[in-house]
Amino acid sequence: MSDRDGYPLTEDDLLPLSLGAAVLGTGGGGNPHIGMLRVRELMRKGATTRIIPLDALPDDALVSEVGGIGAPLVGIEKFEQGEECLRAMRALEDFTGERFAAMISAEIGGANSMEPIITGLQAGLPVLDGDGMGRAFPEVQMTTYFIYGGKPSPAAIADEKGNTLVFRDVIDMYWLERFARDAAVAMGGAAGLATAPMRADFVRRVAVPDTVTQALTIGRTILDARKRRRNVVDRVIAATGATLCFTGKITDVRRELKGGFVRGEARIDGLGDWAGSEARIAIQNENLVLWVDGRPVVMVPDLIMNLELDTGEPITTEVLRYGQRVAVIAMPAHALMKTPEAMAVVGPQCFGYPELTFAPLAHAPVTA
Repeated sequence: MSDRDGYPLTEDDLLPLSLGAAVLGTGGGGNPHIGMLRVRELMRKGATTRIIPLDALPDDALVSEVGGIGAPLVGIEKFEQGEECLRAMRALEDFTGERFAAMISAEIGGANSMEPIITGLQAGLPVLDGDGMGRAFPEVQMTTYFIYGGKPSPAAIADEKGNTLVFRDVIDMYWLERFARDAAVAMGGAAGLATAPMRADFVRRVAVPDTVTQALTIGRTILDARKRRRNVVDRVIAATGATLCFTGKITDVRRELKGGFVRGEARIDGLGDWAGSEARIAIQNENLVLWVDGRPVVMVPDLIMNLELDTGEPITTEVLRYGQRVAVIAMPAHALMKTPEAMAVVGPQCFGYPELTFAPLAHAPVTA
């Protein structure tokens, strides 16, 4: 069996994948535990899929990018019917008259790491080892697929009630975000979205590579450190080259559901080396900017993640609460997310921070 055949995803992979995806989700992407349970149940009924590299498909094979759209907070109270992304993908196949050869994630972060796997299991299709962000972002246009020329239509959205809409002619990715977001709000705050078919040679050129495997590696690092009773945060930092930016206790969390997003901020009083300092994290589904004592330390597109200080459990923004003891770590975004074209879509100005000039985070050496 060659490397191009990839590897089968097994039930034993699901917990580490969900943990690693939660870390890479920068607080967003939806609750990965729920996604993990959905994948597990499909596998226990006999469904299978493989994780294959980006170069595994012929150039003209068609790839489907699917994911949940809406506010992660909604996912705690509103469970999916289970076939939203599948029905959105099938709607595109019916509309175009063409069939997909593989799935890929819009974002490796959170539950959206699981959506293409769920759809792949349901449709009997493999999943490409990559995604369109290398993290999670809150808006549809914020993927490398769209940043580097992907078509905004046709696209389709489906809800748990059986409604499916196809967006036939959309002039650009920003209008697709508006239409899909409005539809998701009308559908109850969460839905499944499938964007326009992409050729495999295009995906190979623009996708962030190897992110499913990266998430698995991070999750296995967390579980191994717990088993060996090692410091989980230190092991994650060593395995990823992340930077420890702050440790402290959550003292205030403000969240509101507005325009289909969870917006707000978290405040953290420092502990240990940061005793006497205060951190603040801006949120729009994901963690956007970290300030320490009023100074911006890390900002999008670089990754800001909250880990529970003692267990290393990644904490998504919808479950942040008063009293949690956290380590705030950060990782550099992939190079594809830091070009001038990408910064025009995912830089801090795009989230309402015109006063911030992106200062990239340096990548620390990765150790064994």
